[in-house]
Amino acid sequence: MSATDTGGRVSRFGSAVAEGWTRERFGLIGALVLVLVAFAPPFQVYLFTDFLVVALFALGFNLLYGYTGLLSFGHGLFYAGGAYGIAIVLRDLGPVIADVVGAGISPLVTFLVGGVVGLVLVVAVAVPVGWLSVRLEEIYFALITLAFGMLGYSLIIQDPAGLTNGTDGVIVLLGTVDLGGVSLRVGGRRIYYAISAVTVVAATYGVWRVVNSPFGTVCKAIRESPDRAVALGIDVGHHRWMTFIVSAAVVGVAGVLRAGLASVASPGLTHWSTSAIAVIATVIGGATYFYGPIVGAFIFLYIRWAISRFPALEAYWELFFGALLIAVVLFFKQGAVGGLMLIRDRLVGDDADEPSDDDARTTDGDGS
Repeated sequence: MSATDTGGRVSRFGSAVAEGWTRERFGLIGALVLVLVAFAPPFQVYLFTDFLVVALFALGFNLLYGYTGLLSFGHGLFYAGGAYGIAIVLRDLGPVIADVVGAGISPLVTFLVGGVVGLVLVVAVAVPVGWLSVRLEEIYFALITLAFGMLGYSLIIQDPAGLTNGTDGVIVLLGTVDLGGVSLRVGGRRIYYAISAVTVVAATYGVWRVVNSPFGTVCKAIRESPDRAVALGIDVGHHRWMTFIVSAAVVGVAGVLRAGLASVASPGLTHWSTSAIAVIATVIGGATYFYGPIVGAFIFLYIRWAISRFPALEAYWELFFGALLIAVVLFFKQGAVGGLMLIRDRLVGDDADEPSDDDARTTDGDGS
């Protein structure tokens, strides 16, 4: 047996090992982690819930950025839309719903109704905003989404309709569900973690189905070459618009969860700096991979938490993340997930199969 044959068999063995780590196994590991976190100390449960919310926020943002190449700095508008939608329903319709369904289960029903209202509100805003924005490209698209986001920020603060309570925001009180003598506080850390985990897993699966559908394939073709897509008869504007709306809806769901976690819907959710969190998490994790934003959100939040444990460094956390972003952009253009995939490819051999969509990658290239 020649050295070449031996090397080929080793490489094929490495490839088989790599292929064994399919999305099903990653899903199983993820499910195990979600279950174990429920038994962690209360603060870690809160921190992991925060991670889930930010991960969904970044995942929704990357549905637009990673699959159409459109960079938005205004997704905080939809994040806040979901939060204010549920907050206003809880405040104004909570007593009415309690009279209809009974006080025992009214907190849960009100939460569900508020979530639906928040989602509808977000879609209603995303339809015209997306229709106007997708007509532009590159820096102009980024600027108009930034403008829409800051317009929403201004309207929330000024509160012309008397709904948002200005700079103070709207307090979110989730209440307690009484099920046959068993009381469950919806806003309790472990209960709310369970609600958030189920919601995020379901939303993530929905996004995965979208990006692996024919629609997602068309969007990737548009991102790679809009002119070629037009030549093939694809309605580029329509597909970008639909992607914008779906992206906003996913971010809106994250906003609903954010309101319950923070116990308030505040104007800061609309600010461009909130939109930047999704951008940072996506860049750190890797925009060209489906799970990149999720990994990036984990890195962002847990490094932020680690820095907060050192008071001397707390004031400089923005500087630290600025340096981290520079390093990622210069040396790890595919983010943390891309770096791990590169290491995997080096370990299994140069002739290993390239990651496909089943490996949770959005493109064969090196970025959007």
